Amino acid sequence: LLESCYMSREAAEMASQEEKDKSDENLAFSRWRYKHYFKFIASKGKNVHVMCTLCPGVKTLSTSVVSNSNLMKHLTTTHASTKLVAKNTSTSDDSTPSTSKEEGLGAKSPKQQKLELSASQQKPMTQAEVNRMIGRYVVGRMLPLSTVEDDSFRAIIAKIPTKAGACAPCAKTFAKYLDAEVGLLSTTADIWTAHNRSYLGVTAHWLDPHSLERKKAALACRRFKGRHTYDSIATELDNIHSSFSISNKITATVTDNGSNFVKAFKVYQPVQDDDSGEEEEDDDVTFVDLHDALQDMNVEEDVVTLPPHHRCASHISNLISCSDVDKWLISKPGIKVVYRSAISKCTALWNKASRSTVAAEMVDEVLERKLLVPCTTRWNSFHDAVARVCEFPIAELNTISYNFGLKAITDREYQFLREYCTVLKPLTVALDILQGEDNCFYGTLLPTLETLISKTLNLKTGLQILGDLPEAVVKAIKTRFKEVLESETAIFAAVTLPRFKLRWLRTQERKDSAKASLLAECRKSAQDEDQPTGTNTPTRSLSTDSAIQDEFFSFEEEEDTSTSVESQVADYLKSGAQGMDSLNRFPVIKNISLKYNAATPSSAPVERLFSLGKLVFTPKRNRLTDKRFEMLLLLRYNQWFEGRLHFLVGYTTDT
Repeated sequence: LLESCYMSREAAEMASQEEKDKSDENLAFSRWRYKHYFKFIASKGKNVHVMCTLCPGVKTLSTSVVSNSNLMKHLTTTHASTKLVAKNTSTSDDSTPSTSKEEGLGAKSPKQQKLELSASQQKPMTQAEVNRMIGRYVVGRMLPLSTVEDDSFRAIIAKIPTKAGACAPCAKTFAKYLDAEVGLLSTTADIWTAHNRSYLGVTAHWLDPHSLERKKAALACRRFKGRHTYDSIATELDNIHSSFSISNKITATVTDNGSNFVKAFKVYQPVQDDDSGEEEEDDDVTFVDLHDALQDMNVEEDVVTLPPHHRCASHISNLISCSDVDKWLISKPGIKVVYRSAISKCTALWNKASRSTVAAEMVDEVLERKLLVPCTTRWNSFHDAVARVCEFPIAELNTISYNFGLKAITDREYQFLREYCTVLKPLTVALDILQGEDNCFYGTLLPTLETLISKTLNLKTGLQILGDLPEAVVKAIKTRFKEVLESETAIFAAVTLPRFKLRWLRTQERKDSAKASLLAECRKSAQDEDQPTGTNTPTRSLSTDSAIQDEFFSFEEEEDTSTSVESQVADYLKSGAQGMDSLNRFPVIKNISLKYNAATPSSAPVERLFSLGKLVFTPKRNRLTDKRFEMLLLLRYNQWFEGRLHFLVGYTTDT
């Protein structure tokens, strides 16, 4: 009798819940401010079926009863050119404030007390802020993704002031959000030596998928023992990437032009299977020793694999300004003499002013400014030091030289220094741009090089001594950056930046070629996104047979992705917006930009990590253990950036 009563009560509760799910008033769709663009059809289980009124013909879509993310995605992608208008909706839900005329009849106590929040929390939260808050909670507590669909959890989130349409996402949408949070990123790596110890530093860089802002974090500054051989570097770098579970998410690793780093990435690149080759015509059976095959499998278990490699553009530019220009100046007999004499006199001034307090005081009295001294570890320091010398009249420089007991600078030497600074000025400006960090993307590299070549060639006129130097600089740029100038990856990165698009290309032929390549890449990206993958499958099982059948027989009309992609590319290239936030209107191009612009054109960020390491690893603290030093450095570096490292890049508890 008790068992029959329990079963009857359970059946009654299931019937009641089914009736509640079928009621339009209890759905998240009924409270949605954009529901007037859809026509409600029916509610089946945990899915809602609607029809889009903007699509021609009959376009049936489905979404969850607790989230409208699928419908919002349909509006922002298929109808991106349509200006969406939100309308206020009113429901009879007790948790929704009433908008009837009873508000003006006097103060009436609400059925449920409002949650009092502080002044800083009274501002309504957007959907991105809600997702970020839920993500920190779920990931930090290591809770299952089904937590976001729990009724009690959603009731708590419902009490938080949010903007129209913002709510807790369903498990499937939340899983996609987490995949986007730990999506594509790039790294920079270098080796630093201090106090007879070597350390391998690695920093991570990525674009926030919501704000499209540059983010960064230090991953490691690990003790590197032994010789700095290419295989040791590859093994340690692969261990760092694997410890953070980001090996398959790194688009590129940026390093300097050291031969050990270059060889490491050249040798340990992943082997790509070529399936396009012709099949062998013979069907002969080949016998293989099973013991040898098993031995080979055991050996290949710990294979080191490194991501694609980008050489530091700042380091290459520095080689051009120092090595290539110096070789050209020495190769010219008429310029070699004046070059060496002018630089030697400047060096004597720098040494005297930096090593003597009396000389420094004399420089301050005569020139009223200090002389800059070149530093071997700072790029552009030599050009800046020579440019500071050229800022003073030759008479004042000779006065200082006379007081120091040095040889005076001649008029020809002074003219040489001025022309030298004029020719190398665009190169130093480009170098400063490329080693930027906050707003410098990999797509900045090609437009910078194209502009640098153009500006350098325009300096040829008006030079008396170094008239042929601009052509030598341009030749060095094209030689050292040959691989980058022909790289399709660099073109995609530049074209998908709203600041540049196709403006940096000089000829119409190159613009048409870049546009065609972008269109092909967008079509490929759209097809890959539409294909079902295992990561997008729901993590929870369906409860009823009808729900399983509805999921199995879910037929949707195929969209003409080619037309949508072509219109999106055309609208993007015609738009005049130059901010990164404008990419939110073009989802396909946004995904490509997130992929190719995750990397930085320079390895300067890891150099800044080492500069910060000097403040931690001082001579009085040189007895710090390797783990304690790394912990202090990473805490010092990462505390300036929003979010926690374990949430953004998959930091594991073991690490």
